[in-house]
Amino acid sequence: MLSVIIPTEGVEQPAVATLAALVPGAAAGVIREVLLVDRAGTDVIERVADVAGCGFLTSQGSRAAAMAAGAKQARSPWLMFLHAGAVLDAGWIEETQQFIQRVSTSNRPRAGIFRYARSPYDESGFGDGLKHMIRLITGPKADQGLLIARDHYDRLGGYAPDARRSEARLLRQLGRSSRTLLRSRIIVA
Repeated sequence: MLSVIIPTEGVEQPAVATLAALVPGAAAGVIREVLLVDRAGTDVIERVADVAGCGFLTSQGSRAAAMAAGAKQARSPWLMFLHAGAVLDAGWIEETQQFIQRVSTSNRPRAGIFRYARSPYDESGFGDGLKHMIRLITGPKADQGLLIARDHYDRLGGYAPDARRSEARLLRQLGRSSRTLLRSRIIVA
């Protein structure tokens, strides 16, 4: 049903945190495969992928290039892009299933973006509150994850590996009318 693509920077801890949040989705049969796409070229993430039972590939260049490489390799009709270190809250499985079902039965392509949540362990000060307000005003960011049907992703041109700010470009192409802010929260590290 769903392929999850996670670009990594060769650091184990953020990748493991994201994978741990995905385990219930794999057990529920929502996730068909997880692909870790390492940009650092070390064997750390390859070992993580081996232990976790994930697919592994390497990619040189930008994070968008890594996500494009992962999308090309993915086998499912739905794609979920998550940054390493992003952790989904517990309600994401049911909401993802409902979203996929709703979009699949309608004639209107849509993409889902998870609701941003700050970590409860982060220090909070005036600057953090200001950043949160700016995020609310400017709209979703690429680190909030993206849930999109493969055919819709392909029609939009996907992540352009060589383009500057490719992640933001794809979100702009989706526009407000074809993206849904999901109720499930994503804690961004």
